[in-house]
Parts: sequence; structure tokens; C-alpha cells
Amino acid sequence: MNKAQVLEAVAFVRRHTDMQPKIAIILGSGLGPFADTLEKSTVIPTETIPHYPRSTVEGHAGALVFGTHKGVPVMAVKGRTHFYEGYPIEQTTFVVRIMQQLNIPLLLVTNASGSTNLRVPPGSLMLITDQVNFLFQNPLRGPLEFGEPRFPDMSNVYTREYFDLVDQIALERGVALKHGVLWVSTGPSYETAAEIKMIRRFGGDAVSMSTVPEVIAAAHAGMKVIGISCITNYATGILPRKLTHDEVTETANRVNKQFTSLVSGIIESVPLFKITE
Repeated sequence: MNKAQVLEAVAFVRRHTDMQPKIAIILGSGLGPFADTLEKSTVIPTETIPHYPRSTVEGHAGALVFGTHKGVPVMAVKGRTHFYEGYPIEQTTFVVRIMQQLNIPLLLVTNASGSTNLRVPPGSLMLITDQVNFLFQNPLRGPLEFGEPRFPDMSNVYTREYFDLVDQIALERGVALKHGVLWVSTGPSYETAAEIKMIRRFGGDAVSMSTVPEVIAAAHAGMKVIGISCITNYATGILPRKLTHDEVTETANRVNKQFTSLVSGIIESVPLFKITE
């Protein structure tokens, strides 16, 4: 991926819509249906966008959806690209670079995760407060294509100033929102019980195979970030049963109403977020 390819993709998008989103949302496994609720929408299949990597995972339909929610212009990413699909790590952040070129100031990133913490049970929604990158890969490695600093600060990658407001939105909507640290590893195999024991000791509350590269790129681009994990299962070894992707999508579908309510509240509150420095 280079900037010329991103600009070509952006030009293609602009031929389909001139909407200027106030917020972008990346929808994780089983969470894509939220994009279908947007009004006045323009749907752009990602397979038609030049240089855009295709998603090959069940539950990740490939489309960019531009529309409005209660009058707020939104760009929704229906289906993400994962490192385990075989793409170079920077390619998994292609859509974030599109957001950057579209001057979208705020990213709401979501995923389906497994819990390592008994206080964060399946069916919960978790506000991501920080992350641990166990991919051993960084999307900023290599030539500087986008003009940002070589060594970006990561002390506030999930914008802490927003935590109280998101908590208030959850309270008003009856969502018992948890807080926790997201641990991300490569996948696609689930972690072993020994690995989960290590993750718990190292401070991870939920485990995923996505999100971290996108958030690193967003922070590098100067975007504000809110992260929400849909906790779909306990990680390996917490309960004596096998894990399946079907369980992930089934639980995501089951909590979709709460998820939609919380995401709706966040979007409707965009004017309350201090986005510019």
C-alpha cells in the first residue's frame, strides 16, 4: 500500500458520494447489520474500489456505507480485513488511510472478542481503554507515506476524554458497559489455555485478532478513537468447552440490540465530543 493507491481509492469513493462523514465506524464480526440502519445511504462494494483488500471471513461482508443516523453523516465499514487472511499488516489499515484522506476526525472501532476476565462475561459490551499488540507487527513500519511523525505517541490511543461520556450514554440506554484492555494476537487459531493464562497475568481482559493495526494507523493520522468490544465467549480454558466462530457470530447477533443502541447513542452525541485540539 502506498499513498498513490489510497488517493486512487478515495477518488473512486468521491465519484459515488460527496458526503463528509463526522464519524467512521468499523463493524466487527456479526455487527455489520448496523450499517443497514443508515438513512440516505450509498453502498460501495469494496471489491469495486481500486487496491482495496477483500475480506474473506464469514460475518464480514465487504462494503463501505455512507449514510446518516439522526442527521449525523457516517461512514460505516461493513467487514474488515485481517492480518491472518494473508495481507501485509499495512494493508489491513487501508480503510483507515481512506478515512484520513476524507478528513474524518473520529473513529469508532468495534470487534467481537473473547473474555479472559470473569467480570466481563459473554454478552457484555466493553469499552476498550488500552491495547496490547501481540501481532509482533506494526502498520507504520517502512517508508513514511502519509506525512505523520516517525514515532507517534500512544499514551492516549483510545481517547480517554471520551470515556465518561460513553459511560453516560451506556447508562442512559440501559447498557451495562464494562471497561478493559484489548489483547490482540495474529490468529486464526484461537489461543491455548496456557496462552490465556499468560494474557490474564499480563493484564488483557479480552482477546481479538483485529483492531490494533487500525487503531495504530488512526492514532498516527491524528484521529480520535473510541473502541467497543462485543464479548462473545470466554477464552480458551475459562470454561471446559471448545470455541467456534459460530458461537462468536451467534452471540454478536444476540446482543445486537444493545450494541445498536450504544452505537446509536455515540453517533448522536458526536456534537458533544471535543474532536479538534
